[in-house]
Amino acid sequence: MPASHTDVVLVHGAWADGSSWSKVIGPLEAEGVNVVAAPLPLTSLADDVAAVDNVLERVEGPVVLAGHAYAGAVIAETRSPKVASLVYIAALAPDEGETVSDVFYRSKPHPKAPKLEPDPHGLVWLPHEAFAEAFAPNASPVEQEILAAVQRPLATNSIGVPVHRPLWKDRPSWFLIAEKDRMIAPDTHRFMAGRMGANSRERPVDHTPLITAPGEVVDIILDAVRDLETTA
Repeated sequence: MPASHTDVVLVHGAWADGSSWSKVIGPLEAEGVNVVAAPLPLTSLADDVAAVDNVLERVEGPVVLAGHAYAGAVIAETRSPKVASLVYIAALAPDEGETVSDVFYRSKPHPKAPKLEPDPHGLVWLPHEAFAEAFAPNASPVEQEILAAVQRPLATNSIGVPVHRPLWKDRPSWFLIAEKDRMIAPDTHRFMAGRMGANSRERPVDHTPLITAPGEVVDIILDAVRDLETTA
């Protein structure tokens, strides 16, 4: 692929940071794509949307905006005209009036899914063992330990706020359905992708394919980029 005129903005989910995209950034840039990873404070849905908007101000666009897990709700709340399409990586996609919690708990949880409880400060931390059992079971033990060590908590008011009309109703969307996801039920993936009318594909990957199956993530993002540039 020659140098692209499309920017890709990557948005991390809960219990992670922008470095979770490290295996995706290099291959995308090798294909001539300009990539930026947006840092989320994870303090509220509004704060996280504002953080994405701040990054979008810094790029020229058009933008393929990709979100992992919780960030699926975040990327659909922006109203930046630079966003041309959305990519959901094992992500949550609440509809207007729904909360993140509504879709997260839509289906029966996996037996190894962690029980999530806020601490006295209203922050939800992922139990240490959950990184190996549910968050990234296909990662190496070293990667699992690093993920647990650097995790960033999610504020409860990030997941209990009803969303506005989601941007996926007005933009093309792509969805990587993780068949082995133990955090978000695969049936929930299918339900969300179906009602979005997303360009979806199913792969036998866990909840965090950006770490454990980065090639699949790179492929779907590049497909969104190519589709946008072909249309343009």
